[in-house]
Amino acid sequence: MLNAIEAGRIFVREGTVLPETLQIESELYIPGWRSVKNLDGYGLGRKIQAAGWNFFYLAYETKATVFGIDGEKMIRRAIERILANREAEAEKFNSLEIVRLASLASKRYLGIRHVTVSARSRHIQEGPVIFQVQDKDFEVAAPSKIELRPDQSIGLLPSKEVPLDEVKMPNLESVHI
Repeated sequence: MLNAIEAGRIFVREGTVLPETLQIESELYIPGWRSVKNLDGYGLGRKIQAAGWNFFYLAYETKATVFGIDGEKMIRRAIERILANREAEAEKFNSLEIVRLASLASKRYLGIRHVTVSARSRHIQEGPVIFQVQDKDFEVAAPSKIELRPDQSIGLLPSKEVPLDEVKMPNLESVHI
């Protein structure tokens, strides 16, 4: 069974491509997600960096609060809820780090214990630019009725150039140095 869940615990989506030189121990946590054993986020990040890969993270946190009696089961349900939300959002991140666990002893609501788990998305990849356009699952969020393509250039179209006789020059006479 798993060691106690604590801040720094990393979960990696099954099927995530890892560096060939990186050897980590993990075990199934829920279907589709594995829990990394014997390494926290900092330790795993150092190993990934030593292999020449990158371990990105988003600064924002996702939280889940659950009520119950058994502390370990409440933590597990909260983590399962966070991981299930990751699947529903179809996020492109392939790992998750537990950032914070609320203290079980002091957290009660109407006499019922509850726990809040905070986590942030992480992503393991070889290249230094997160979500490159050549990624097969890359999508660009664009306002409605605007279509962007990977080969589309961004800038002024040649036909939209302003004629030189319409370009206004600034009045420099009123500028005093």
